[in-house]
Amino acid sequence: MCDNCGCGHQEANITVMGSGVAKTGQDHAGDHAADHAGDQAGEGGRRLAVEQEVLAKNIAQAEHNREHFARHRILALNLVSSPGAGKTTLLERTILELNGRLPLAVIEGDQQTLLDAQRIERTGVPVVQVNTGAGCHLDAEMIHRALHRLELSAGSRLLIENVGNLVCPAMFDLGEAAKVVIISPTEGEDKPLKYPAMFTAASICVINKIDLLPYLDFDLALCRQYLQQVNPDLQIFTLSAKSGEGLADWLEWLATAQPPGAAAV
Repeated sequence: MCDNCGCGHQEANITVMGSGVAKTGQDHAGDHAADHAGDQAGEGGRRLAVEQEVLAKNIAQAEHNREHFARHRILALNLVSSPGAGKTTLLERTILELNGRLPLAVIEGDQQTLLDAQRIERTGVPVVQVNTGAGCHLDAEMIHRALHRLELSAGSRLLIENVGNLVCPAMFDLGEAAKVVIISPTEGEDKPLKYPAMFTAASICVINKIDLLPYLDFDLALCRQYLQQVNPDLQIFTLSAKSGEGLADWLEWLATAQPPGAAAV
């Protein structure tokens, strides 16, 4: 599983943005890293057992996160994509349109740098950066620790921008209400067929950057066909975070969606 891509050596740094001062603390993903490191002998049975243990621990922590979100009526969304699909730009535009209408907060996931968190900080919403080091995804424990650095009011929308990767984040539940997978025409229409686990795990797909359609050889209808083929229940939004085209439907859904178990207000 993940020790093939470096996660066995990950140490997560969690940085609280705001007030002009970034406060950073190192969080060692202890169980995750130790379990991976303990499998260096390479025996197939041992590797499978370690992978199952890692996922089991993540599931337990994700359930704890989910209970927290439900108790405080927080709608948590896990935004996933390959690098460059426009997750951060979509977040910026979403915050610009919705800030003031409902409470928003962001957890940013990247291997290195505070660049995306700095972009979000300029919007004025609370944001925490999680740097995963060699790790290729966020996990439930990282989200748990990041939540301790955020003060979320009841009814908040928590938007979690995962590390750019369409593989490992599909396996790691964060306790979110839904995975939102974001793709763009620059990637080609075959992404759902190449990465079916991610599109099966997602509840929502945003096809971003549709302002580029006139300039690219991208078949939007075929892409939608592939999405439905992999996951017939997938809710699809087509929009441009840059131009604003199609954004209204996404914003309306985000403003009106209710956390699991919460009664409509």
